[in-house]
Amino acid sequence: MVIQTWTDVLMASFQSVWAQIAAWLPSLIGALALFIIGLIIAAGISSVIERVFRALRVDVALRKLGIEEFLRRADLELNSGYFFGQLMYWFIVLAFLLAASDILGFFALSSFIQDVLLYLPNVAIAVLIMIAALVIANLALRLIRASVLGAEMHSARFLASAAWWAVMIFGILAALMQLGIAVAMINTIVTGFVAMIALAGGLAFGLGGKDFAAHFLQKLQDEIEGK
Repeated sequence: MVIQTWTDVLMASFQSVWAQIAAWLPSLIGALALFIIGLIIAAGISSVIERVFRALRVDVALRKLGIEEFLRRADLELNSGYFFGQLMYWFIVLAFLLAASDILGFFALSSFIQDVLLYLPNVAIAVLIMIAALVIANLALRLIRASVLGAEMHSARFLASAAWWAVMIFGILAALMQLGIAVAMINTIVTGFVAMIALAGGLAFGLGGKDFAAHFLQKLQDEIEGK
């Protein structure tokens, strides 16, 4: 009698487990099918993006702007089509993975994937910010160097390099803020840098320009009094 009772309990447990598996199996098959379709679509769109970038000769234009030399210093290869193609590839894969996760009821995983999807556009924007900063920095480098040499002034290379680094540092900080990396620290650094320049200018004027300031104020007072 006891053996029969335990057998009934065990059979009922197995039946309950198999019933849950049978109810969950269609969702699993549907999620897998959806994810495989997403992989195929992502691969196709990634390939199309690479071909479009290659047809538009985007890398050739970027090489003329001097971006390839900058990437070579970082031991990177210039291939904008591959980069944006892979970015779109993983965006689509994660989007279909999010849909599959919702089908299976993995809501914690869905929340994480949704956060990643919302973050990926920031990566693309940060890259565009760096490209724009590099283009502007190279333009400023050439413009300042030509202007200083044309005016027959000294330190043309130093001034041009200083302008290049100023633009690039600003671009790096803007990209990091777009990525949400150490935003508070970056704000503190920028605020401190501006305060440092203001303080340095105030001290320089206060220590080196006080005689000139006194003379200017005295001259202004004499003009007001009609002397």
